[in-house]
Amino acid sequence: MACAFPNHRGDRIIEPVTVLLSRLRERLPLDAFLLLILLTVGIAALLPARGGVGQGFSYLTTVAIGVLFFLYGVRLSPREAIAGLRHWRLHGSVLAATFVLFPLLGLAAQLIPGSVLPHQLALGVLFLCCLPSTMQASVAFTSVARGNVPAAICAASLSNLAGIVLTPLLVGVLMSAHGAISGRAVVNVALQLLAPFLLGQLLRRWIGGWVVRRRRLLTVVDRGSILLVVYTAFSSAVVAGIWHQLSPVSLGVVVLVDAALLGVVVTVTTLVPRWLGFAPPDRMTIVFCGSKKSLASGLPMAGVLFAGQGIGLLVLPLMLFHQIQLMACAWLAARYGRRAAEIAALEARPTVTERALVVRNAA
Repeated sequence: MACAFPNHRGDRIIEPVTVLLSRLRERLPLDAFLLLILLTVGIAALLPARGGVGQGFSYLTTVAIGVLFFLYGVRLSPREAIAGLRHWRLHGSVLAATFVLFPLLGLAAQLIPGSVLPHQLALGVLFLCCLPSTMQASVAFTSVARGNVPAAICAASLSNLAGIVLTPLLVGVLMSAHGAISGRAVVNVALQLLAPFLLGQLLRRWIGGWVVRRRRLLTVVDRGSILLVVYTAFSSAVVAGIWHQLSPVSLGVVVLVDAALLGVVVTVTTLVPRWLGFAPPDRMTIVFCGSKKSLASGLPMAGVLFAGQGIGLLVLPLMLFHQIQLMACAWLAARYGRRAAEIAALEARPTVTERALVVRNAA
């Protein structure tokens, strides 16, 4: 039986909080999706997925990503996909940001004194700078920002395939590490991403129209897959107890360094493509594909490249960077998406001359 008495004390607590959140959303550029990511991080910190539950979330994330790329394959025409593949200037820009600009910034981070940034954490920063781009987040954020999704799929796939060779090479040269990457990463890319996309292309003839008419479905899968990645990754960090292995000061320094890395790369990938004359959708693709680093690829690669060594602190910068890039790019993608929608709405409005012609014809 429900209680019939009003909870006045609860109302006195909830109402000021509601008003405060409302005022914050009015004054700060907070996006609803960003708030969902922050809520997901909080849930993972309080209720991390452990053991079999964590493994279940990992499988669920894999399935969600597969569905995401299947729907992209259904939605995109083969002509669009081929056009995206041929966009070599865009792919070259993404690869340059991922495997040239990032490693140079990682080397610059090694100049920070060890008393400020411990050596193991500095190496971790350099390691994350050698990794390929994410796949699901890059494509999903490009879609939210109304960028060139076909080119994003090709660019993110190419980055991950190239990273299988370039990442261990860069790590070996820059970090004096020795090791080899197994073919499992290639298999994972093929099974989890390319196979669903190709299947969607094959079935597009029969279900393409149905999917195109349901854009909300793509939005749910886009953002849902990102939230699953956030929860699964943050749960793994909490369960591993990695936050107890370093001081709050060192943790704060790593966060600042990661944020600075992301800020520099986003700035460069925003300004340089504009200077080179890329169209706005292509610029969105370069920003969101060129500024990401893959946690999903980085953790297995670290286990192989640094086998027999403790990789807890080494991968901490990557884990923090992963969270920072998701939260920052969620806000940035939503901002670009709103701007693109506003421009499209303005372009769709008839001009004064056109309205006059309509009135004259109607008369």
